[in-house]
Order: sequence, then C-alpha cells, then structure tokens
Amino acid sequence: MQMGPWQLLLIAVVVLVLFGRGKVSSLMGEVGKGITAFKKGVSEGTKDIEEAAAEPKAIETKTSETTPDKDKV
Repeated sequence: MQMGPWQLLLIAVVVLVLFGRGKVSSLMGEVGKGITAFKKGVSEGTKDIEEAAAEPKAIETKTSETTPDKDKV
C-alpha cells in the first residue's frame, strides 16, 4: 500500500498538532546535526583507512629497525 500526498499531508498536520511547531523544529534541527556528524565520521573513517593502506611499508620498516636481529645478539 503506497501513501499518497494527502495521507502524508494528514500525517504532517497530526504531528504538528500533537507536538507543536517549536518541538518539531528543534527535532528536525537535531536530526540535521546527527546527519552532519554521521557524514563527518564516515569521511574521517575513510580517510584513516586510506592512510593506513598507503603506509604499510613505512610501518614494517620502523618495526624492523627497532627489533634486534637474532644473528647480531
């Protein structure tokens, strides 16, 4: 069952009557902040993954320099 424009309008009116304009406005503001924070987190996670994938040899080189060789001991 698909909802038509009249059903969506009726739901919007009922929500406005029940919660009031101020409460709905603040709720939408919080939803917007949440979406922005989610997008920022995804982009930072992607950036971290790309950096980690680009530097595996640098990490291997650093660990091999700091660990003593068995032959030298």
